[in-house]
Amino acid sequence: MALHLTKVAFGATSYADLVRRVTTHSADGMVRMTTRFLPKRHDEIVAGGSLYWIIKHQLVGRAKILGFEATPEGRHHIVLEAKLVPVSPHPRRAHQGWRYLEAADAPSDLGTGDIARGDELPETLLRELAELSLI
Repeated sequence: MALHLTKVAFGATSYADLVRRVTTHSADGMVRMTTRFLPKRHDEIVAGGSLYWIIKHQLVGRAKILGFEATPEGRHHIVLEAKLVPVSPHPRRAHQGWRYLEAADAPSDLGTGDIARGDELPETLLRELAELSLI
């Protein structure tokens, strides 16, 4: 089973805002995020893991982790696919840096084809329903 990471999308106010940020910072279909330390379990993460983004105490989307790169300054890049996938809103406390997320605890993707285009619920309504444990 794949291992994932979670990270707070600092300053992002919505999923759409996060999509704009990722698109703006993408190069060659990838986005690089700098971190001070290489995750000890990076081999498990590269084998199919994703970075799940937290906005307003909810997991809202994920980007596939393509790999890790060392920088000349002694830091590391988390290399992400520049495509975000919305996920079922799932409560998650804010934290600094990144945290591990086991595959069994990861929320399911939204928009897998079972909802007709235009029938999606607004982000605020999805968040409220998740807070009430109705979805």
